[in-house]
Amino acid sequence: MARSISYITGAQLLTLKHRPNVAIVDVRDDERTYDAHIAGSLHYASETFSEKISNLIQEVTGKDTLVFHCALSQVRGPSCARRLVNYLTEAGKDVAIKNVLVLERGFNGWEASGKPVCRCTDIPCKGDKA
Repeated sequence: MARSISYITGAQLLTLKHRPNVAIVDVRDDERTYDAHIAGSLHYASETFSEKISNLIQEVTGKDTLVFHCALSQVRGPSCARRLVNYLTEAGKDVAIKNVLVLERGFNGWEASGKPVCRCTDIPCKGDKA
């Protein structure tokens, strides 16, 4: 099945993020540790993303929509999303993932527009502790 990558706005993500079928994948590298993050997001640093794709697929079992982001979603977010799509296509994986999205303007845009952020240090982040 051919998968394409689409973009999603912060406002659209805000309405989707609490659905049980949606996972948010933060691919920022070290800056996630000193910046905040979107509550409940999974952290898969871009620098090691390719080696950990199979872990991600296991962690998102049951999800059909993955939303990727980095700081600005201009390089790392879209490239990791593309790597996932390529992996799923090449491996012929029969997984439930149908939608691979990238958050427009990334985490910086999300935070700048006043969307809720989490400053916990839990790994994985357990949710909304704004």
